[in-house]
Amino acid sequence: MWVWLAGLMLISVVLSELPMSKIGIVLVVMTLSSIKAILVAGSVRPAFNMAVLPEYLATRFVSGEETFFQGVRKLLPGRTLTWSLAEGPRTRRYWRLPTGTDDSPRPPGERARELRVRLSQSVRSHLLSDVPLGLFLSGGLDSSGLAALMAPLLEEPVRTFAVGFDEPGANELHYARLVARAVGAEHREVVVSPAEFFQALPQLLWHEDEPIAFPSSVPLYFVSRLAREHVKVVITGEGADELFLGYNRYRVTAWNEGLGRVYRGLIPGALQEDLGRLVGTLPRPLRRYAQRTFLALPPDPRTLFFENFSVFPTALQQALLLNRTLLAHTDPYAEGWRCFRDSSGGILERMQHADLQTYLVELLMKQDQMSMAASIESRVPFLDHEIVEHVVPMPGHLKLKGWQTKAVLREALRDLVPPEILRRRKMGFPVPVGRWLRGPFWCIVQEFVLSARALRRGFFDPSLLRQLAQEHRAGVGEHGDRLWLLANLEIWHRIFLDGEDIASIMRAARAA
Repeated sequence: MWVWLAGLMLISVVLSELPMSKIGIVLVVMTLSSIKAILVAGSVRPAFNMAVLPEYLATRFVSGEETFFQGVRKLLPGRTLTWSLAEGPRTRRYWRLPTGTDDSPRPPGERARELRVRLSQSVRSHLLSDVPLGLFLSGGLDSSGLAALMAPLLEEPVRTFAVGFDEPGANELHYARLVARAVGAEHREVVVSPAEFFQALPQLLWHEDEPIAFPSSVPLYFVSRLAREHVKVVITGEGADELFLGYNRYRVTAWNEGLGRVYRGLIPGALQEDLGRLVGTLPRPLRRYAQRTFLALPPDPRTLFFENFSVFPTALQQALLLNRTLLAHTDPYAEGWRCFRDSSGGILERMQHADLQTYLVELLMKQDQMSMAASIESRVPFLDHEIVEHVVPMPGHLKLKGWQTKAVLREALRDLVPPEILRRRKMGFPVPVGRWLRGPFWCIVQEFVLSARALRRGFFDPSLLRQLAQEHRAGVGEHGDRLWLLANLEIWHRIFLDGEDIASIMRAARAA
């Protein structure tokens, strides 16, 4: 019997990697959403796919067809898979992102008004439901805009749900309350403690089948659980940041690329080299930022966009990985760089195409897995195919104007959301994991990064791991994201390869 996994991203066992004895005359197809089903079926023995390690360390996740399990691959978005005795497995691409740019000379205001109409139509279509429905409200522009568009379309108040932490600089709940009051919502929220956060981590990693790339997955589960007590379906704002160039890395990369071009055209090469060396002598806080600018970076987009924002850059991986041949045979940015190169337009348009086909796929998997872990359906109006086909061809300068992100979306929603929301700085759902790992939850690092059991995996240089951990704990380095990835990888191994139960994993952490 064959077992296929299909969900937000369909996952399949590659037939060519299975023994011929498994092939029967009858093909049984099961559509599920978890790699665990394949493991239970016995077609694949759980084993770590070492080839994904460089990409995981660099980007937090694995794009393309590979997964963390040997012998299990993903069917990429916009594709179908069929199998027959005569032809074996075949994939067909039925949809792809639009190419080209809509450079028609229409005024920005007209484009914003059209966008507003289309968004309202998309929201209306996503509200069709015969069960109670609500909205995840962060207080950012995207979810606030959805709340404002939803309110007049419903006969009752919008049910909104928010999550936060009782931590300075890591709580957006006051913005969510502001929006909820503005639209007359029936608002509920949950505050997650650090202890609850880490206690839930192994169980959620089990649900996700792979290391959890983003700490924000954990509070997403808690707000999903809260919502499940009141509704069966939730609307979310996923996809708007990629469609409308909302991330800081877009403007930083565009800034580096534009100023770097001028800099290299005006400054002699020898002086550029001297200035590049000078960056390395700056005080630590200044050096940290200067090293990520055109003063110290090569001019190619691969470095400016991918390497510059990696968690473990290539040079650090070369020192960290004990298997020195991994990086020689694996490009951590291969899939993203392919999507970047295969798209058209300027650097803004190419960054967007790359993220829509890699980074966003991981975010949608997170959204799907964490909401379904709480038995609730999530919907994404910004990613209706008609919205995507309308927005992607828009020139980048309509989305990113100077330092203002999502320009055309802000204009479309200007009279709908409170001015404080339009003006606020993007926080990106901050989770203070670095602070927690430095303080009361240092035990997580001790058990899942530095313990003898973790080190016996043989992946990483122990002395460098200890250096990173101690620098972070002492506050002389900021390695919270790196320690998060390393700890998640170890927990994944204990669950899926060692077969350890979740309760004992957390007992080990508390005893460390």
